[in-house]
Amino acid sequence: MRMEMLQKRRHHFIRKYIGYDMYRLFSRKIPEKKRDRIKLYLAVFSLLILSFSQTSCPSASKYRIEADKAAANIIQAKQIQALGKAEAFSIERPSDTLRRRLLIEQNLPYFGKVSLGADTLEAIDGWPEENYPAANPSPDRMLLPEADQPLTISLIQALQIGARNNSEYQSRKEDVFRAALELDLERNEFRHTFAGKIESSYQSDSTKLDTLRGTKNSAEFAFDKTLRTGATFTTALAVDLVNLLTLGGASSLGIVADATISIPLLRGSGRNIVLEPLTQAERNVVYAIWELERFKKIFAVNIAKGYLEVLRQLSEVENAAQNYRNLITSTSRTRKMADAGRVSEIEVDQSLQNELRARNRWISAQESYKNQLDLLKGSIGLPPDAEIVLDTSELDRLIALTSKIMADITTEEPFDPGKRPGPPDTTTELAKPSDEDAGPLEIDSSLAIALALENRLDLRVTEGKVYDSQRKVVVAADALRAEVTLFGRAQIGESRSIATADLDNARLRSDKGIYSALLTVDLPFERTAERNAYRNSYIALEKSVREAQMVEDDIKLSVRRKLRDMYEARESRLIQAMAQLVAEKRVRSTALFFEAGRIPIRDVLEAQEALITAKNGFTSAVLNYRIAELEFQRDTGLLQIDERGLWQEYQPERGGPEDVREK
Repeated sequence: MRMEMLQKRRHHFIRKYIGYDMYRLFSRKIPEKKRDRIKLYLAVFSLLILSFSQTSCPSASKYRIEADKAAANIIQAKQIQALGKAEAFSIERPSDTLRRRLLIEQNLPYFGKVSLGADTLEAIDGWPEENYPAANPSPDRMLLPEADQPLTISLIQALQIGARNNSEYQSRKEDVFRAALELDLERNEFRHTFAGKIESSYQSDSTKLDTLRGTKNSAEFAFDKTLRTGATFTTALAVDLVNLLTLGGASSLGIVADATISIPLLRGSGRNIVLEPLTQAERNVVYAIWELERFKKIFAVNIAKGYLEVLRQLSEVENAAQNYRNLITSTSRTRKMADAGRVSEIEVDQSLQNELRARNRWISAQESYKNQLDLLKGSIGLPPDAEIVLDTSELDRLIALTSKIMADITTEEPFDPGKRPGPPDTTTELAKPSDEDAGPLEIDSSLAIALALENRLDLRVTEGKVYDSQRKVVVAADALRAEVTLFGRAQIGESRSIATADLDNARLRSDKGIYSALLTVDLPFERTAERNAYRNSYIALEKSVREAQMVEDDIKLSVRRKLRDMYEARESRLIQAMAQLVAEKRVRSTALFFEAGRIPIRDVLEAQEALITAKNGFTSAVLNYRIAELEFQRDTGLLQIDERGLWQEYQPERGGPEDVREK
């Protein structure tokens, strides 16, 4: 009884999930010997279906994860090849970026969910992954703005924020990722490729006296392989199961094995020709990594320049405010002296005019500061209306480094930068600037150029593209040759249709196969397009050589210019320090002389104007020298930037970089 129930369940399952036609194969109406053979083929057929259903239909998220892993492995390997080291790399940014936190926590206006990030968007119809893009919290919330307080950021934090929030920075990283995916696709051309197809159809054939109706169930399994010599090899195994619904319900099993090989013998046959797309894709990933590293250097220096420019504007605001206060006091004092009859009304008006100009300068300085700060916010990927203030300790540190210059000047009495003019018949001798106070980066120009040519990654890219152009000449020359290809094919077995459903089951017999060989020859009589492409390849080579030479010359030019910028900024820093000391002394002297009634108010006003100009000039000179140092390291390729956006500066006396965080 139990065996009968199990048998019924088995037949019910087959009819429900496999079909009535296949169920008939298991009935006792078919001879035992024939039924066993059909069961064997059907078992193979079912295993093929099961294996494909389990392995070839993964979810969309699985495909994405596989692509991420493939790209990550490629990038890590290419980083070692291109940079000699591997560092963390990911295009997945935390969803709770500082930009989003500022929009929310500072209650800033924003357009909609798109302003907050892709993870906040509503999924549209047919969206493949329910939880992607996901809300990905940052592993370290570096900056947390306090409630109702502006966010204070340092220069180092600005570099980190820019690396995490700047859109162009993210796009450059995505360029590397896309190049890695393109390489993976090229590598796939030379991998083992499997394909499978399952078909089930109803057919009707009325060409004979009796109309035939039946079903045909087919499964095909194929394997392709392209060799690095250019040869391609393809095999396929197809299984057909045909069942007639008429003429007694005959059935038959067909099985066909097919193998094809194609071997190029002349054009397109060399490994270098066949692998050219793969070789170019491999090199493109290296180029993308080099270009990203070059961009990181440029980006970091631009952020530092923007940051220091804001500090300079802030210093001008403070100087303008102090000058405005001084002129208010001066005007008030002049007014009292005029009421006492000690000065004229004209001098009061002169003082008042300078006070008004000082107010206008103070307001203009504030607005310029706000504009520069907004530009800095945009460059590091933050909303322009976010409440941000900068840490002035960087400016204080740079000013403190130059305090020795001021101290040296004040100890020299009097300060004499050169010999004063002698009698009228002598020639004035001008003192040449000294290199005594030269910075550590003010090295010999020949050494600086040699370092730049060794470390500039964009020069490596242009050099690599010259080699790419050389390979393209070889490929273009190969296309001029005759095309000779050898084909071979072997096919054994037989397929089945409803017209042949009454035949015996097919068998794989090598002695009854179909074998063929074919040799095709395409003689190079017509190669006009290939001829022109070959000539153009030489033109492209010459162009790539010129571009490499131009990049080399630009590097030399920029390095020499930055050395001069440091030299000029250092001398300007000394001159502006002297000018500030003289201006301070002049302000003190004119104030005393004016109080004594020995000079007009105009001299006091001019002294105060000279003082604010000298202060602004000294601050600009200090910052200009620092910027020139950074730009010199950028243009020589000596400035190193890690994945967090932090830089490591070059220290010539140590022979290597120094971590910026140690300062």
